[in-house]
Amino acid sequence: MVPVECYFVLSALLFFIGVYGFVTRRNLIAMLISIELVLNAVDINFAAFNRLLFPGEFEGFFMTLFSMGVSAAESAVAIAIIINVYRNFHSDQVNSIENMKY
Repeated sequence: MVPVECYFVLSALLFFIGVYGFVTRRNLIAMLISIELVLNAVDINFAAFNRLLFPGEFEGFFMTLFSMGVSAAESAVAIAIIINVYRNFHSDQVNSIENMKY
């Protein structure tokens, strides 16, 4: 069995890689992937804390499944927005959408 601390280390690494990617990237798709890394780190934490605090119960796993559903919906909406931005501005860079009109 893998110790729970390894899951926490993996989750922390995924979280900080995602935050770093979101802050440093200017491509909308790369930023979306970075946000997904952060959300996956949260999912791992839900499952690891459930295993640590409540070994026989499934609340953390159900929360993980709910979070995965929210992540899938967020990705679908974000990709639709990115496609719309690309059609209007012919670029997927953040700098190209800074001059949007109201």
